[in-house]
Amino acid sequence: MNEQSPGNPARIDPRANVDALAGIGSGCVIQSGAYVGSSVRLDEGVHVGANVVFVDQSDGHSGIGTRVKRMARIGANSTIYPGVVIAAKAEVRPGSVVTRSVPPNAIVEGNPASIVGYVDTVHEANRRVQPLSGAGQPMVESTSVKGVTVHQFSVVPDLRGNLTVGEFDRQIPFEPKRYFVVYGVPSREVRGEHAHRQCHQFLICLQGSCAVVADDGEHKVEVLLDAPHRGLYLPPMTWGVQYHYSADAMLMVFASHHYDPTDYIREYDEFLACLVNTSV
Repeated sequence: MNEQSPGNPARIDPRANVDALAGIGSGCVIQSGAYVGSSVRLDEGVHVGANVVFVDQSDGHSGIGTRVKRMARIGANSTIYPGVVIAAKAEVRPGSVVTRSVPPNAIVEGNPASIVGYVDTVHEANRRVQPLSGAGQPMVESTSVKGVTVHQFSVVPDLRGNLTVGEFDRQIPFEPKRYFVVYGVPSREVRGEHAHRQCHQFLICLQGSCAVVADDGEHKVEVLLDAPHRGLYLPPMTWGVQYHYSADAMLMVFASHHYDPTDYIREYDEFLACLVNTSV
């Protein structure tokens, strides 16, 4: 199934095995030894490395539909299970075995593959800062992502136990109407993967640590939350992902609005489209 533009044809190595019914988009590259079965669809600009295998369904019939979205990259010697969706601009590192779908921009590796990072993400806010002493104003760090800030609150040490405090609508730019706590997350699992249309959020890892990726459609930043005096503010229309949870992680999230399923944007392409519409 040819989905190519005449001006940007796919480049398929003659030693690759590509079924005539496979969907191959414009600008795809398929290297030597790769196997692409009839149930596979590759969107435009996908790069398939040498000896990559898309596994067919085991009963001998055509495989469950597998899709690799635009500009994704699959490293050499990787194996992709049937029914998997590898989202736009995701990266599968060489030798990985992908058994589950991969979200947009994610980098996965291993057997089974798990998320180890996100493409084009800056780690500028991950430097460790000592807690402020006393009860002064928090230190606020801007990031490369629009409106996203890292807050370092003061700590009051005491033999009876330490205390850290922040004030909403003074130090944190909204008043919360809801909170939730995420805990007991297996380390390879990913939470979040959505944006809010109107809701503001503030995240604090009360125990353990987790990494948060914030994305405004142009820039991404990864922030490590690893102390109860360190918080992250996510304004509306920010795509947020939490991953790399430690076994003991306990993440508290304050929200400016009550729960409303219509406020969520759960597809990354829809998020990008909404950003374009709001900027017009």
